[in-house]
Amino acid sequence: MILTIIGINLVYVSLFTLRVLFTFKGMRIIASFVSMAEVFIYLMGLTLVLDNLDNPINIAAYCFGWGLGVYVGSRIEKKLALGYTVFEVVVNDLDTEICRYLREKNYGVTSWLADGKDGKRLVMKVLAKRKDEQKLRRTILETAPKAFIISYEPTTFNGGFLAKHLR
Repeated sequence: MILTIIGINLVYVSLFTLRVLFTFKGMRIIASFVSMAEVFIYLMGLTLVLDNLDNPINIAAYCFGWGLGVYVGSRIEKKLALGYTVFEVVVNDLDTEICRYLREKNYGVTSWLADGKDGKRLVMKVLAKRKDEQKLRRTILETAPKAFIISYEPTTFNGGFLAKHLR
């Protein structure tokens, strides 16, 4: 009974995480189907626990399964890495070779010169798929080890050179 409760909650919370992710990414149809499975599994698990409230171990198993589901769901989300990431990169070197290099690796790069505290800097906005985020970070740091990098996840796109390739 305990393992069943843990397993049900692990699956339920993992599905919950995926449903939220799909909803935020605008994948409403997939999110709807995931939610049907999610609520079915949730009701099965909750029924098991409510029918056996006399045993506190069942409640503890429910809580443990919930926590495990959060962990597993976050691991699944990281593996799926849906969407895109934008890096804002500032380098001391004004040589635009790094821009050319990143474009050759099929990253969308927009660059400009900026004024920093200690002089001119090259600033780049680099767009990549989220699943390539760590690879892009390594590529930038191999080329410019002292680069200042900020990354964030964009929510919408409009126009631009890569817009056709992103959809």
